[in-house]
Amino acid sequence: MTSADYYFDSYSHFGIHEEMLKDEVRTRSYMNAIEQNKHLFNDKIVLDIGCGTGILSMFAARAGACKVYSVECSSIIMQAEKIIEANGFADKIELIRGKVEDVKLPVEKVDIIISEWMGYFLLYESMLDTVLYARDKWLAPGGLMLPDKSVLYLCAIEDADYKAEKIDFWDSVYGFDMSVIKDIAITEPLVDTVEGKAVVSNTFPILNLDLLTCTKADCDFASEFLLTCGRNDFCHAFVAYFECAFTQVHKPIAFSTSPFASYTHWKQTVFYLQDPLTVCAGEEIRGKITCSPNSKNPRDLDIKISVDFQGRYMTQKATQEYRLR
Repeated sequence: MTSADYYFDSYSHFGIHEEMLKDEVRTRSYMNAIEQNKHLFNDKIVLDIGCGTGILSMFAARAGACKVYSVECSSIIMQAEKIIEANGFADKIELIRGKVEDVKLPVEKVDIIISEWMGYFLLYESMLDTVLYARDKWLAPGGLMLPDKSVLYLCAIEDADYKAEKIDFWDSVYGFDMSVIKDIAITEPLVDTVEGKAVVSNTFPILNLDLLTCTKADCDFASEFLLTCGRNDFCHAFVAYFECAFTQVHKPIAFSTSPFASYTHWKQTVFYLQDPLTVCAGEEIRGKITCSPNSKNPRDLDIKISVDFQGRYMTQKATQEYRLR
């Protein structure tokens, strides 16, 4: 099996779909964007990319779409077919198994594209490439993308206890020095829940995507950032989170994966620093973050963060490399 095969196979397991469906922030945002805008879906042709269990396709059909083409590459599509039939939508929803880049649709254009393509750190798994491919090939002029806007943010956190548990743990494991693993562990971003009280700075947008106009190249990005510290504390890590918005609907709808927002299955992405920063209220952390798909496995992300900090008690210029996989 190739890395792509393993990726699609992972979505054949029920557990991941259960987790996504139980994520009410995610699922209700899509439901409201679709079902509160029936005037936009009435008699329209819809394409659902990566339909999974078919939940978004059924929202679209229930909102009045005349036809929904639901594309899915994993074997979960066999259960989706039974679910769609059990709910009486077999005449409106046509399931198509395969990769979007390989399938053929029975129509030349669609009016609306819906997809839940976001991964950890927004871009992990590179499914956005597939959505943009479908947009360029099938979306009719003036067509809708749901969602159509995404912003990725960065902030600084104090996280001494958890860093000690996850990273410094390797210094002494039952009396043995396993710090060689520590050097590797710190290069792997941690996907976990961050409490709002841990945040010690403002947030800074590092990537802004408009799905109606952005390109695949926009996902390979470099962004300078400037964080202002809100209190005297330590910065052990940077945290990334994202927001998504449905702005083409009558009343715009958005959701956030911020540490200050309700829990989502995306959680947040934590990048631990080799050496923590001693920061004071009002001091600025300047830096640059770059992100690009890994050359061997494009679904992994190579991320580099450079820090230039000059504070009252310390200065630091350092660059760390990470791999999100």
